[in-house]
Amino acid sequence: MTRPRSPSDPPGPATCPPVPTLASVGVVRRRLTPAVLTPDLSGISDAAHVALTYDDGPDPASTPHFLELLARFQVRATFFVIGKHIADGGLLREMVAQGHEIGIHGWDHTPTVLRGPDRMGEEIARTRGLVESLTDASVRWYRPPYGWLTRRAVAGATAAGLHLVLWSAWGRDWRSAATADSIEATVLKQTRPGGTVLLHDSDRMSAPGSWTDTLTASYRLLDRWTSDGLAVGPLADHWVTGTAT
Repeated sequence: MTRPRSPSDPPGPATCPPVPTLASVGVVRRRLTPAVLTPDLSGISDAAHVALTYDDGPDPASTPHFLELLARFQVRATFFVIGKHIADGGLLREMVAQGHEIGIHGWDHTPTVLRGPDRMGEEIARTRGLVESLTDASVRWYRPPYGWLTRRAVAGATAAGLHLVLWSAWGRDWRSAATADSIEATVLKQTRPGGTVLLHDSDRMSAPGSWTDTLTASYRLLDRWTSDGLAVGPLADHWVTGTAT
C-alpha cells in the first residue's frame, strides 16, 4: 500500500489549477496567486529550505555575475531559461558545471494565452531537448512566462514530462521603480522556510539595467539567509521524497 501524498513530496505530473483563467489575469494573479494555488504549483514544501530561482536567462551580459555571486556563497539555484537565448550552449554548460539546475521558461517569453496548444507543447519540448542535448543534464521543471497558467501550458508541460512550478515570493525586480532595497524588503517580507523565491538574472524582459539591483539584493539576501542558518538551494533540494509502505 502506498502512503498518502504529503506537501513534502516532490510534485507529481502537471495538473490544471482549479482556476486557470483567474490565475492567468495579471492583476488578479499578482494579488491572489500563488497563494490560492496548491503548494506544488506555488513551490511550497514543508522543508526548512528556500528554493532560489532566476528567470529569463541565460544572458551573457548578466548571468555570469550571478554565477560568481552564488559561487561566493556556495549556493546553487534553479535557472529557468528561454530557449532562443541559449546560443551555443557555452554559458548553459557553465551553469550546469557549477551545480545549478536548469528549468524551462519557454522558447521565448510569449504569454501562454497567445500560443496554440500544439505550438505550446512543441516549444516546451524543443527547449527541453536543446538544454538536455547541450548539457547532458535532466530537466524537470517548467515555469510559464509571466506565471500565466492556462490549460495549454499544463498540457504542454505534461506532454514534455515536466512539472509546473511558480513561486511563493518574488522581488518584483523587473519594474523600473525597483531598487535593491525594495527587492530585498519584498522578498524578505514574503519568504518563509519551504518557500520558492523568484528573481531575474536578465533584464531582457525587465527594466533596462534592473539586473544590477537584483544582483545587489541577491547578495544581501544570501548574506542574511547564511547568517540565519537557512538552507538555500535549487528546487531539486526542495522536496523530500517519501517512501512507500
